[in-house]
Amino acid sequence: MPYGYYQFIRLASLVIFCWLAYENYKDNRMIFVFIYFGLAILFQPLIKIALGRDIWNIVDIATSIFLLITLHPRLNKQN
Repeated sequence: MPYGYYQFIRLASLVIFCWLAYENYKDNRMIFVFIYFGLAILFQPLIKIALGRDIWNIVDIATSIFLLITLHPRLNKQN
């Protein structure tokens, strides 16, 4: 894929993770605020964080699993 595609994905990730951090802040779920804010910093497009291909693959899979668990309505029942 072209480099611009990856830059767009990183920018979209930054915006979405910041939004998720804000939504969790409103619900006073501070652990998720810190996790989402950390993911926003990790995926931001301004300063590239070089972790190596293998580590990035692990980070991508772990982030995907985390998002599936925390954002799936049946798995994340809130009272």
